[in-house]
Amino acid sequence: MRIKQVSVFVGNETGRLVDMLTPLARSKIDILALSVADSADFGIVRLVVSDPEKAVRALHKAGFTLRVNEVLSYQVPDVPGGLLRTVVEPLARAGINLEYFYAFIQSEAGKATVVLKASDLDGAEAALKRL
Repeated sequence: MRIKQVSVFVGNETGRLVDMLTPLARSKIDILALSVADSADFGIVRLVVSDPEKAVRALHKAGFTLRVNEVLSYQVPDVPGGLLRTVVEPLARAGINLEYFYAFIQSEAGKATVVLKASDLDGAEAALKRL
């Protein structure tokens, strides 16, 4: 399934994550998934939220630079090799590069969700639907 992800550029300094999360909390936006990648000077916080448009407004108002893009959300079995067999191998066979992904376990037993960005979203979606 295609979903919207909000990527926020955050200075790599104490308190900036608080500054970024506060407007989301005040706007009652639920964070469904989150990934943080950092470098020496800044980080990229990737978020899947309950209301992407509202999140964008709140973060812009707070002065953050961000980007919204489409990613795929895909359920995989929460078992050893589940990610390999249901996402990584099928995309590799289809010649599709995984640019990044992050995963989280759901409260439903035996399920996990992967949020992924691929070089070819249409091709990735088609490859994963064939399973």
